[in-house]
Amino acid sequence: MSAAKVFVARLSGCSVFDPAGDKVGKVRDVLVVYRRTDAPRVVGLVVEVPGRRRVFLSIGRVTSIGSGQIITTGLINLRRFEQRGGEVRVLAEMIGRRVSMRDGSGEATIEDVAIEESGPGEWAVGQLFLRRPRPAAAPFAKGGTVFARWVDVTERASGVTGQSAEQLIAQYTDLLPADLASTLLELSEERRMEVAEELPDDRLADALEEMPESDQVRILSQLDDDRAADVLDNMEPDDAADLIAQLPTTRGEHLLELMDPQEAEDVRFLLSYDADTAGGLMTTEPIIVSADATVAEGLALIRRHELAPAIGAAICVTLPPYEPPTGRYLGMVHFQRMLRYPPHERLGTLLDQSIEPVTPDTSAAEVSRRLASYDLVSLPVVDETRRLVGLVTIDDVLDYLLPDDWRSAEHDAPLPPRARRRSPAPVPRAGRGSSSRRPADGR
Repeated sequence: MSAAKVFVARLSGCSVFDPAGDKVGKVRDVLVVYRRTDAPRVVGLVVEVPGRRRVFLSIGRVTSIGSGQIITTGLINLRRFEQRGGEVRVLAEMIGRRVSMRDGSGEATIEDVAIEESGPGEWAVGQLFLRRPRPAAAPFAKGGTVFARWVDVTERASGVTGQSAEQLIAQYTDLLPADLASTLLELSEERRMEVAEELPDDRLADALEEMPESDQVRILSQLDDDRAADVLDNMEPDDAADLIAQLPTTRGEHLLELMDPQEAEDVRFLLSYDADTAGGLMTTEPIIVSADATVAEGLALIRRHELAPAIGAAICVTLPPYEPPTGRYLGMVHFQRMLRYPPHERLGTLLDQSIEPVTPDTSAAEVSRRLASYDLVSLPVVDETRRLVGLVTIDDVLDYLLPDDWRSAEHDAPLPPRARRRSPAPVPRAGRGSSSRRPADGR
């Protein structure tokens, strides 16, 4: 191999290549097992392959580690990674543990771990990068750092829980919501809740939107009511409605009462429709403008980075008011059409009126057929007076059609659609002013 020693923190995110130079994934963690007297032995890497699947790569399959990349023999078992008893993930569980120095000089915290090559295809934990406690005389200063061999320290019995939730969250800062959700689900339930408690409301909301409903319910059920309501406020209304529908009716109603009134109104409105209808699938936060808005204004609205691509693919044009339920729906303008016209062109002259909107009680099957037949990513939803009440996007339709466990399913066998959501009593809808809610965006 090209390196005799490497620190694990530097391996995180490194690309993994096969012998032909094709990228097969990236490193997410290093897996070790403890031994009675010797330093822990490296058994393999946890590698994320396309599709956000995490798999096990035996250390014996690694032919080179160096220059920020890892070369394998090209043979990778794509069965989803499952941690076995006795295995420890260095980044997720070892870093952050407290150890005692055998020379009696005190305690320290593991901040990084170096693995060393001990033979062909054999690696073990070597040096530890440690940080000592901050001095009592300077409580705001950082403690000193020191390198030590594994044989020079002993782990504290109370330190086996791994790094703190704050340290884990720092590692998760750059993860996309779907990756964050996958990472959380790989933690033990106790650790998962520790991290969930420390995550900001919007980050936890984003992660919950990417989880199976059973996991959403499990996490939300362990949050106190005020925190749960804050997280629901930060979720997209249709996702929040789906989640509340899975909760016991009493708690769902209580959380709705604790939520922001405007957010709760949107959620109650969505809950009044069956899950297998356009009303049950739609979001109440499409981009809505007047016919006098210009191409430049439209492009400015859709280029926001937090906007979901399916929602940003087209702009809805209506008469006032411009909050659902709007004035009369006039038509849609697709972003590709906007790109073909000068910035000062009015959107009212670019309407695509060939797309007939659906009504809230249109079946999910019919919505799917229309999206597929006309190669669309969204469909407007109007009421009986042709007021725009929402937008059905392709991602929500796919989420409805796919099996409930599609995020973790190992097979392609279809399962029945999810159960129809329980519906709290609908509340009347009235025109609203501007809203404070966030923009849509193995072995």
